[in-house]
Amino acid sequence: MERIDKILARQGIASRREVKELIKQGRVTAEGAVVTDCAFKIDEDNCAVTVDGKTVAVKKYIYIMMNKPKGVVSASAGEDKTVVDLVPAELFRKGLFPAGRLDKDTTGFVLITDDGDFAHKILSPKNHVYKTYLARLQRPVPENEMKKLENGITLLDGTSLKGAKVETVEEGEQPLVKIMICEGKYHQVKRMFAAAGSRVLELHRQKIGGLSLDAGLSAGECREITPEELKKITGPVFSDFDNKN
Repeated sequence: MERIDKILARQGIASRREVKELIKQGRVTAEGAVVTDCAFKIDEDNCAVTVDGKTVAVKKYIYIMMNKPKGVVSASAGEDKTVVDLVPAELFRKGLFPAGRLDKDTTGFVLITDDGDFAHKILSPKNHVYKTYLARLQRPVPENEMKKLENGITLLDGTSLKGAKVETVEEGEQPLVKIMICEGKYHQVKRMFAAAGSRVLELHRQKIGGLSLDAGLSAGECREITPEELKKITGPVFSDFDNKN
């Protein structure tokens, strides 16, 4: 249970001060009853709230799936356009941030939330939440170098990287490779393939844990993640390479 003025301000309805005025003016209802006390507490996950007759989806936290386009920064603020800038008004609230970063020229699944504990859970390597990428390479990687990536490598600068799961999806002079990692170190996928003797031309994050990017989302579009989908991120994750179904 939490104060209704604090909850509504967190939804981005208005500032805390403005929300208090709305409540005092009798423009807010909870479960059909007008609320005039700013300190009135509600269960934000199980309470119907309206402001000026319009239903407000009050939730403690929000989880958003975005198909990140190229040229956008994975950050909550900055001089360049950020992924948070692309969140539409109906999903926006204060405190949103991307749970993990994609390079400016990398596309695909970015999870945006205001739940810091959840973000930490999926980003911590000890929890083994794999992120799946598709990488277009400049040239093929020899099988022995692929094995090194799977077993874990140490880069020339001393950075130690855990083993990845790697599979060639498309053969050719510039092959398409699927790679799964449970870390998120600086330019990790690009640096791994560079160490293996190739260069990443294009990189796309396809999946976080067991949840795939919605194929219906165009570049720059996003939608809220359902509770059932959220469980797929942190639940048991099996390698796509071992379970092709």
